[in-house]
Amino acid sequence: MISLLLACHAAATLWMTGLAWFVQLVHYPLMAAVPPEAFIIYERLHRQRTTWIVAPLMLAEAALAAWLLLAPPAGIGHRWTAAGAGLLALIWISTFALQVPLHERLTGGFDERLHRRLVRSHWLRTSAWTLRSALALWWLAAA
Repeated sequence: MISLLLACHAAATLWMTGLAWFVQLVHYPLMAAVPPEAFIIYERLHRQRTTWIVAPLMLAEAALAAWLLLAPPAGIGHRWTAAGAGLLALIWISTFALQVPLHERLTGGFDERLHRRLVRSHWLRTSAWTLRSALALWWLAAA
C-alpha cells in the first residue's frame, strides 16, 4: 500500500514538474508572441483550459503529500515529508499570491511588465516542483 501511495505521489509530482518546466520555457515566453488583438481571448482561454489540467493534479498531489506528512513511510521520516509539504505550500502560495493575480491582470490585455513578472515569478514554482520531484523519487527508491 505504501509503495502505491509513493508511486501515485511521485507520478503527480513528476507530472506537475514537467508541466512547470514546459510552462516556464515554452508556454509563458510564447505569450509575448500573441497578437495584441487576440491576447484577451487567448488569456481567458488559457486560464480556463489550464485549470482543467492543473487543478485536479495539484489537488491530488496535495492530498497525497498530506497523507505522507501524517503517516511518513518507514525509512523516510517526518522531517523529509515536512520538507516536501513545505515546498508544496510554497507552490500553492506562489500560485495564488503571484501567478493567479498576474493572470487576472493580463485578462485586460498584454502588458510587457506584467508578463515579465509572470515569467520570473514562475521560477519559484518550477524550482520547488523540481526539488519535490527529487524528494518523491528518493522516497520511491527508499521504499
